[in-house]
Amino acid sequence: MLAGVALIAGGAGILALGGGEVDQRDATTSVDSATSATATTGSAPTSAAAATAAPTTASFEGWGDPAGVGQPYPGEVPGLLTFRGNPSRTFYGSGPVPTDPEILWSFPDTAMCTTEELGTSVSVITAPPIVDPETGEPAPDPTATTATTIVPEERVWCGTGWTGQPAVWEPGDDRTWVAFGAYDSAVHWLDGATGERLLPDLPVGDIIKGSVTVDPDGYPLLYTGARDDVLRIIALDRPEPTVLWTLHAHDVSPTMWNNDWDGSPLVLDDWLLEGGENSWFHAVKLNRTTGADGLVTVDPELTWSTPGWDDELLAAIGDREVSIENSVSIHRDTVYFANSGGLVQGWDLGPLRRGEGEPTRTFRYWVGEDVDASVVVDEDGMLYVGVEWEKDRDRAREVGQVVKLDPSKPDDPVVWAFHEEVRDGVDAGVWATPGLWRDLVIVPFESGHIRAFDRATGAVRWELKLAGPTWASPVIVDDVLIQGDCAGELHAFDLGDGSTTPTERWSVQLGGCVESTPAVWGGRIYVGSRGGYLHAIGDPT
Repeated sequence: MLAGVALIAGGAGILALGGGEVDQRDATTSVDSATSATATTGSAPTSAAAATAAPTTASFEGWGDPAGVGQPYPGEVPGLLTFRGNPSRTFYGSGPVPTDPEILWSFPDTAMCTTEELGTSVSVITAPPIVDPETGEPAPDPTATTATTIVPEERVWCGTGWTGQPAVWEPGDDRTWVAFGAYDSAVHWLDGATGERLLPDLPVGDIIKGSVTVDPDGYPLLYTGARDDVLRIIALDRPEPTVLWTLHAHDVSPTMWNNDWDGSPLVLDDWLLEGGENSWFHAVKLNRTTGADGLVTVDPELTWSTPGWDDELLAAIGDREVSIENSVSIHRDTVYFANSGGLVQGWDLGPLRRGEGEPTRTFRYWVGEDVDASVVVDEDGMLYVGVEWEKDRDRAREVGQVVKLDPSKPDDPVVWAFHEEVRDGVDAGVWATPGLWRDLVIVPFESGHIRAFDRATGAVRWELKLAGPTWASPVIVDDVLIQGDCAGELHAFDLGDGSTTPTERWSVQLGGCVESTPAVWGGRIYVGSRGGYLHAIGDPT
């Protein structure tokens, strides 16, 4: 039975890449809408060649052109360059979508895994308890003492996880490049046609959960974080990928949570915009250029940063879990992000972009629970927010697990909200980033339900049930919904006209929970799973 819906009033030129093919290095094994549709349709072009940078509105100056919703990343490079493709997180790739697909190649030869050493504290009684002679039950011994010991444990991370969407792009060298970070604690660059390495792997200090970003302006640069305290800028025009600059989680203070970098950075007009699990938002002036030797250089400056929390939030939640794990979005110079305390914020970066002063906060709304999903912005500036359910807070029960917000009405922004039936102590809600398609917003839930909401009213149009948890974000190309589940299946559903429950076209078994968001480009789908591999899926050649 469906839960209820609450309606509440109120250019650098062409990318030049160095390196070439190298021998594969085995990892250790272990247990849319582009030129063919309007910006509101969410459908993608029918070929990769059609997915060029979208024209911007002549009268618009700034970041986050509303005309760019559903369009490819503005810039010089065709491709799926960042998580969910563009600054509003609404571009899903290019077709055609395969019709009878199979796995064309898998990378690498053995599973990509990292073993994490853990320790468990165990209290040990150093003397046997006294037995009560009347009951025969153990009784406290006032002379006994306890000691704490550390019992070693291991946790194995394999493949790719949330969000884990590969970047796919065409730099002008007659090849399709695929780049991604993985749970083997490395970044990889592959030939999309063959799965062979184009550059050597770049090891980092811990696993990579998020999605990498490729420079949209033609500079041979890739931007990525990891779970090792470091956000990196990596040059790709050397024989080996070379780290040019790093930002450490503790370069700002005070930090409120941890040092991970899960969000996929945005790069706009020589600025890098990124939130971190250190609970801060960062704006970095990149100062990109090409040196006398023809190699790319950067001279970044952390120009402005702001905490992702405020005193009001800390008082409301009673803890310091306020990390920013989602990928920031932007609309008309306003950047939107949320944190693990459930605070959704908008900051006007216009003064920073124009060199006229510091940004100002223009929007604040508390949804009550962790928001790891990226805030999606439509062409009208409406926000779509997926909310988790972990701490059983009254505020989350009140607000809901999918919320449409109108930031132009900061005192009463809720347009509609959907309340999933939740049970105390059971995770529920949303980890995936909502997907926009025509007049629908499509949202996977932790429970395995995929629900399509009317964008205007919030009414549930249709619902599917897959094997949960469904953390992979929905991808919609050529009116086909591509969705992974935790039984290891990648599904394709024909959306038709959107009025009825979609029919399944096909599914492919990937051998591990599909937490990562697929990347669709030029007739192929690139996606990893917790089974340990990245796969290229397409029709047989």
